[in-house]
Amino acid sequence: MQGYTVGTRLRYQLTLATGMLECLCFAGVVFGYASLVFVLKEDGYFSHLCDTVPGTNGTLSSTDCSRQDERFSLVFTVASFLNNFNIINGYLFDRFGTMVTRLLGICLYTTGTLLVAFSSAAFSELLFPALPCIAVGGILLLLTNMQVGNLFPVHRSTIITLYNGAFDSSSAVFLVIKVLYEQGVGLRSSFLVMSICSIVHLLRTFLLMPRTHIPYPPPQYYTYGLNCGKANSYNVEQLEKTRDGAMKDNTTPAAEDGTEAQDSAKATSFRKCVLSWFFLWHLLWLSIMQLRHYLFIGTLNPMLNRLANNDPDLVSQYTNAFAMTQVCGVLCAPWNGLIMDRHKGKPLAPGESEQEVDLRSSSLSLFLTSLQCLLFSVCATIPHLHLQYLTFALQVLSRSFLYGGNAAFISIAFPACHFGKLYGLLMSMSSVVSLLQYPCFALVTGTLDGDSFYVDIALTFLTLLVFIHPVYVFLHCRKLTHHRALKAQTEAANGSKVVETML
Repeated sequence: MQGYTVGTRLRYQLTLATGMLECLCFAGVVFGYASLVFVLKEDGYFSHLCDTVPGTNGTLSSTDCSRQDERFSLVFTVASFLNNFNIINGYLFDRFGTMVTRLLGICLYTTGTLLVAFSSAAFSELLFPALPCIAVGGILLLLTNMQVGNLFPVHRSTIITLYNGAFDSSSAVFLVIKVLYEQGVGLRSSFLVMSICSIVHLLRTFLLMPRTHIPYPPPQYYTYGLNCGKANSYNVEQLEKTRDGAMKDNTTPAAEDGTEAQDSAKATSFRKCVLSWFFLWHLLWLSIMQLRHYLFIGTLNPMLNRLANNDPDLVSQYTNAFAMTQVCGVLCAPWNGLIMDRHKGKPLAPGESEQEVDLRSSSLSLFLTSLQCLLFSVCATIPHLHLQYLTFALQVLSRSFLYGGNAAFISIAFPACHFGKLYGLLMSMSSVVSLLQYPCFALVTGTLDGDSFYVDIALTFLTLLVFIHPVYVFLHCRKLTHHRALKAQTEAANGSKVVETML
């Protein structure tokens, strides 16, 4: 039995480590788009959209590539929209499990990398299906990996945020491709290597991931993958059927330690979750900050060109700096998880539920994420080139907190059986809001003549609305504490009356 326990622990650790590498090297590469755009421009993608503007009064003619920038922005808008339009993906994960979801994600990811590999300046339009395939495939890999946190209940939120941080940091892969391109390695070679790496994803799917889902908390001696032998006698499907049956009765299965289920932790229907204030304020919180980040990433290249007076060396330097800061996402995200998990292992107050303590911790996380995004938006608004180093640092810190905190909050505030659907629905609805980045970009390049100052000011004021969510969660927790105190006083008073009656 001891040998089996050691083997199970090793399997858990391998799953955690390989999942980390998968998210870090593949899942979120599409968000390194600014580095890729630099390479694509060098290769002449959409170059037919550049216009030569004749000089006046003897000045030299110039080239206007605003329509080319607009087309690149549209590619990223479509990719980022489909990256987050996850309602179908979430349902697929909840309904069919890990293996089916991962196989679909691997197929899409491989298709996208092959399309980029065989695209060219003459076939620039291939970027429109390619980048969305890479984006959707990557988010499916992340979605199936986040459940790995269930294997380590004490560090669950930390692992979820760590994986989301690795997802953010994977955008540096396109920086590597840019550096290799400058050393003579073609775009096709780099993306063919990425396509071949899909073999690793397949091996991990069959060897180190479950066929259905990882339960939370995992039962004793729970294992998965191939060649599990008798150890796999634990039936995940049976547990899920039992759980689903309990959900229909509006109750949660009893905890293994025999503790009573708290009213606040009772499972609710999917419809009630969607119509709750938690969901609605969280949607507003996610949508506004995501729009701010997406618009910044999608317009980074033309913004740097404007601030650097179209100096290609200076633009390349700042593009590299931005991509390098993205690597730090994997270092920043666990801080958020540690904030949310800081109460783990501490005794609960009488009558206090684990969910209530988790929510109280999440309110601080939500507030810090909101504050970081506000500071990032303010810095991005100031048109000073050297200040962009600080903007890059705040952007990656805010973004790593945003997506890690988003997934962790959903896992805390709502029943586990609805995680995939709620995560998918939230990301899908927020992606609709993110479509506003394209008309904002068109407004900047058209009416505002390339100056994004007024759009940035408007988005900064809009960012103030995200503070509603952490305040609401904080007040909700205070209300629960107040009710628990009143209940304790009432019970104490009733107990005293009983004693007096007996006397």
